[in-house]
Amino acid sequence: MNEPLTLDALAAPLRVLRLLAADFGHLPAPDIDLSRIYPDRLTLRFHEGLNAFEAWREALAVPPEKVTHGVQGDGMTRVLKATTDYAGAVVHLHGYTDVPATHGGAA
Repeated sequence: MNEPLTLDALAAPLRVLRLLAADFGHLPAPDIDLSRIYPDRLTLRFHEGLNAFEAWREALAVPPEKVTHGVQGDGMTRVLKATTDYAGAVVHLHGYTDVPATHGGAA
């Protein structure tokens, strides 16, 4: 049986979270995910539109061409994703926004 993971194994993303709070405390607060499955990863999720995602992308110097775009929820939710290395951890950014409903019929 494997040894259980200790909190020390999450030191890299926890350190990055502390640094982000100190350096970018003025930016919108994300939902934060840490995982024992991926102990070197910190995920920041933004559900209130894409402005917060963009602010963090710029703060972490992720080039726009590194952002991927997709949709989920039967095309009702737009999703932007980006990944960068920051201070020894992998930081994933996920931004979600509603896709505006189209009005009117076929032209």
